[in-house]
Amino acid sequence: MEYRKEIAQILANIEKVIIGKEREVTLSLVALLADGHVLLEDVPGVGKTMLVRTLAKSLDCDFKRIQFTPDLLPSDVTGVSIYNPKDMVFEFRSGPIFGDIVLADEINRTSPKTQSALLEAMEEVSVTVDGETKSLNKPFFVMATQNPVDYEGTYPLPEAQLDRFLMKLNMGYPNEEDEVEMLNRTDRDHPIDEIKAVMNKQDLLTMQKEVEKVYVDAMVKRYIVQLVAETRENTYVQLGVSPRGSIALLKAAKAYAYMENRDYVIPDDVAYLAPYVLAHRIILRPEARYEGVTQASLTRQLLEEIDVPVRKELHR
Repeated sequence: MEYRKEIAQILANIEKVIIGKEREVTLSLVALLADGHVLLEDVPGVGKTMLVRTLAKSLDCDFKRIQFTPDLLPSDVTGVSIYNPKDMVFEFRSGPIFGDIVLADEINRTSPKTQSALLEAMEEVSVTVDGETKSLNKPFFVMATQNPVDYEGTYPLPEAQLDRFLMKLNMGYPNEEDEVEMLNRTDRDHPIDEIKAVMNKQDLLTMQKEVEKVYVDAMVKRYIVQLVAETRENTYVQLGVSPRGSIALLKAAKAYAYMENRDYVIPDDVAYLAPYVLAHRIILRPEARYEGVTQASLTRQLLEEIDVPVRKELHR
């Protein structure tokens, strides 16, 4: 855990800009260490974009932004081949998806066709342009923001795309004291201008490799599988969590344990992360809405119903 100090510095950096959102900041870094992606859903103006910019600056990573609009084309995301008459060849001009940390801003304001341009990139870390597959950078981290779907001019994300996000988070409004502190910090210069990088992308890749080595006991793995299986059998559920969700929860738990300075996962890691990793992958039946059941409340209910592994020693 040689990067423990740097992790604390990254969190401190972000909290200089994003005030009162320690949980969301921590979970975003968990997703990055787990080599996953994050979907941030909330109303405009609560700091979603600033969180991504601060994270990229702290890690000295190449930051790209895609502003999704109704007229955005898939080629605006992936890039396009342009004919060079001088050399009589087609030259590829890479799109903003070729970045280390990519902000997909207001992703649900564009058409499903353009949204689908991200599917291959997020899953395969590559894009196909004119029949040719091109690898993306590593690290590659997408943090997408979306406004609530009942806002005018928004399109709900398809289930296949939601499944590509390791976590779905909500920022929420700050409380009164945090908002006053926010005004104090931005009264003159914006705090993001003072942020300095505390590590580089190679350090980040090394940390991601270390996260992969975190030990997970067989009992904890079975706990994950049992939880996911329950989402497929619940009467309120139309479509339960896929095996990709099981893998995502495992990866997130390993990254969270790493951030907690442990080289092994405990059941509490799984229980804490489950609502953020699994809830957005559950498709509820229409009657669930009428009875006040939400994806998050259902996940919490399942956590209460499933026995937690109690072996005293889950580490090697």
